[in-house]
Amino acid sequence: MARPVYPGLLGAAGAAVGESYAVLVCGEVGDRDDPLRVTAVVIGNGAGAPAAYLAAGLVVLLFSIGFVAMGRHVVDAGAFYTYIGKGLGRSTGSGSAAVALFAYCSIQAAMYGLYGATVSGLVEHYADVHIAWWVWTLLTMVAVQVLGAAGIEMGAKLLAVFVLAEFSILIAFALVTFFKGGGPEGLGFADSFSPGAALQGAPGVALMFAVASMFGFEATAIYGEEAREPRRTVPRATYLSVAVVTCFFAFTSWMLVSAHGASRATEEAGKALESGDATSWVFAPIAAQFGAWTGDVLPVLLATSLFAGILAFHNSANRYLFSLGREGLLPHGLTVLNRRHSPWVAGIAQTVIAVGPGDAVRAPGKDPVLTLFSWFSGVAVLGIMLLYFLTSVSVVVFFRRSRADTRPWNTLIAPVVGALGIAGAIWLIIKNFATLIGGDETTAVWLQLTVPAVLILGLVVARLTRRGPTATG
Repeated sequence: MARPVYPGLLGAAGAAVGESYAVLVCGEVGDRDDPLRVTAVVIGNGAGAPAAYLAAGLVVLLFSIGFVAMGRHVVDAGAFYTYIGKGLGRSTGSGSAAVALFAYCSIQAAMYGLYGATVSGLVEHYADVHIAWWVWTLLTMVAVQVLGAAGIEMGAKLLAVFVLAEFSILIAFALVTFFKGGGPEGLGFADSFSPGAALQGAPGVALMFAVASMFGFEATAIYGEEAREPRRTVPRATYLSVAVVTCFFAFTSWMLVSAHGASRATEEAGKALESGDATSWVFAPIAAQFGAWTGDVLPVLLATSLFAGILAFHNSANRYLFSLGREGLLPHGLTVLNRRHSPWVAGIAQTVIAVGPGDAVRAPGKDPVLTLFSWFSGVAVLGIMLLYFLTSVSVVVFFRRSRADTRPWNTLIAPVVGALGIAGAIWLIIKNFATLIGGDETTAVWLQLTVPAVLILGLVVARLTRRGPTATG
């Protein structure tokens, strides 16, 4: 059951928030958090990794200010591509739509790979029965399709249970550690948050992982058309998502560093990665705090939180397909809704798309974590960061042109500063992409090229389909 898990799948928490915006449920999803924190400590800035989460949260918060301002004037299930199209033109919007769909389908395929491997390992460990990972993946696809068709209210309730279960144990550990005064070296606030700690080692790598960990919060805007009061609930959910995820990552990472001891945290994280089970760096101090029973519970919660993330990204992707069908860029049949007002045909199409990457990995017998998870999650992170940047630029252009909102902080200063921060994060991701995917440089280059290729393909399709109504003006 122990296997290396590379960083890259970073954002099911934010997506879960977007999926359940109606009840404003925010949480942490362990599948991308445990290995992320370990790797950020080992090859990033060590005990200063918690400071990277605060810096990343600030960048994303600045981006979200312009994102929310645009959302007050544009309510559409296409979110990213509609926003980008409003400011930068229909063709650019359509190209970004292709990138968004590619990113969401990639992240879901990645999660399916890790989920299948995790469940297969759990069943073999506890029941001594080996069932291939792809069998669990296919069964889960059926379940996700059914739940996705049931509508966002059903999804929100299920996500609330799964996400908050793991969130509760991790935050309880962090609070207990904090009120006990930390680990063997105390709380060590300066060891994690002082300027010297934040800049030690390779802070750029740590910041790269931290910024990517926010991936998914933008899903709040995708459900705007299904919200009762989108101009009020979507901004609230977006800001709450960013704030909770940022504070949670920073606080729990700080307490994990404290539990190991700031002077030993990097060494212990390195040992966890070398052992082939990165999660032990997180699970061990929790077990020491609460007892050995957590060693049985946390892996199960890892699987359930993965399921929550898969469902969230499924619903995000099928709403993109729905919106593209409505725009005439894809077949109109994708716009069919069921009685629960869920785009069920788009959901079926998205499920069929998700089968492809799994088959590509299963056929040659490759490892679903080292390939399906690490490769596709890395590509998804790069694609979404590109969309963040284009959206920030579009916000500035749109409001300068329309004058629909003249507040300089919301429509100019914050989006520009956010865009600069995101551009820096993109540079760090490209520079460290091989690390992000856990692969070699050649593979990294080819995977990176898929993002601009998809963008160009979207631009070409937009120019060939000059028909139908447009949401981009």
